[in-house]
Amino acid sequence: MSDAPMTQDVSSPDFAELTPTGPTGGEVPLSMLLDLTIPVTIELGRTKMSVQEILRLGRGSVVQLERLAGEPIDVFVGDRRFAEGEVVVIGEHFGIRITRLVSALPGEAAA
Repeated sequence: MSDAPMTQDVSSPDFAELTPTGPTGGEVPLSMLLDLTIPVTIELGRTKMSVQEILRLGRGSVVQLERLAGEPIDVFVGDRRFAEGEVVVIGEHFGIRITRLVSALPGEAAA
């Protein structure tokens, strides 16, 4: 067996030029986003508990939250706080009535 390094003839690849097929300028038409599903989270409140306290929870346990009764409920779209609201009862279901938008898209005023 020879100790001489082996060499190969390597030529540059020939790539065809790409042409844009969608909208230019990096903008996406709003109609492309209308079917997008985004998680919406309603946060009633938060608290901190030790693992031992959590393990003691059972049916009928009450967990005290760091929010006062009557304070607005936070509505998150994705990870972003989007609105505030209040809890409403519709038949046998709970819902949220949006009372204030806390962030708006450019060009829109917050309610």
